[in-house]
Amino acid sequence: MAGYAVRRLVQAMLILLGVSFITFFLLYVLPADPVRQIAGRSATPQTVANIREQLGLDQPFLVQYWRYMAGLFQGDMGRSYLQKTDVATLIAARLPASLLLMAAGIFAELCIGLTMGVIAALWRGRSIDNSLMMTSFVTVSAPQFVVALLLLYVFAVKLGWFPIGGYGTAAHLVLPAMTLGVLGSGWYARMMRSSMVEVLRSDFVRTARAKGLTRGRVILRHAMPNAILPIIAMIGIDIGIFMGGIVVVEGVFGWPGIGQLAWQAIQRVDIPIIMGVTLVSACAIVLGNLLADLITPLVDPRIRIR
Repeated sequence: MAGYAVRRLVQAMLILLGVSFITFFLLYVLPADPVRQIAGRSATPQTVANIREQLGLDQPFLVQYWRYMAGLFQGDMGRSYLQKTDVATLIAARLPASLLLMAAGIFAELCIGLTMGVIAALWRGRSIDNSLMMTSFVTVSAPQFVVALLLLYVFAVKLGWFPIGGYGTAAHLVLPAMTLGVLGSGWYARMMRSSMVEVLRSDFVRTARAKGLTRGRVILRHAMPNAILPIIAMIGIDIGIFMGGIVVVEGVFGWPGIGQLAWQAIQRVDIPIIMGVTLVSACAIVLGNLLADLITPLVDPRIRIR
């Protein structure tokens, strides 16, 4: 286990290094000029040149990248060009909101998706199976803003059960989490159905039934732990996606996550913030996959990590 963790950490460092290099290069060749955003339209060429020199943007690409990485290894993620604040401080201020939405969103999509998948597998080939799979297709295909606005209109405007937007209480969290749950449930429903159908046809399930175990015990004790293994890997991927921020959902509900911060930075070509959010998201993806790999043997003891 320890050797595996060390190997994965080394791989993670190489992946993050590659992500940082590619992202920095793309921002370097970007046609948009961050200096123009800072200086304003009425700035003179001399003012623009002075700002470019102060920020070090007049240096070659490799010099800029080396300087950025040197600061990063010292815990310095840079300073926002426009907000004049350390990027680490800005991300840290938005991180609790993103973590909260991530946890609630994954919980919601698991509750909806796994329930749909198990029911569809148990009654496969029947009308309820076809209805649930059609519903999962619709949820996967639905645009984020449509689902968000629909839930907002019904449960906030018409029924008045939840606030229209904002952040701070459990009531503010319900609709954004439900939006993410509805949008992500289709993938989990389809994968859970497929995995559950395969497991229910396995020899060990037939053996459990032959021993006289109840249907509920067979499903919960024997089928579910094996069928859920592919789901764990999907959760690891979702952690990274949610940490990167669901920009549309955050925008509709006014949720102050790092996705909203990244969108604002992209509009203003604020390179340090874009780099910071990208690296945090990449770290979340790597960490999520590592946790998924480490949790899998706990769910199924037959799996061994070497």
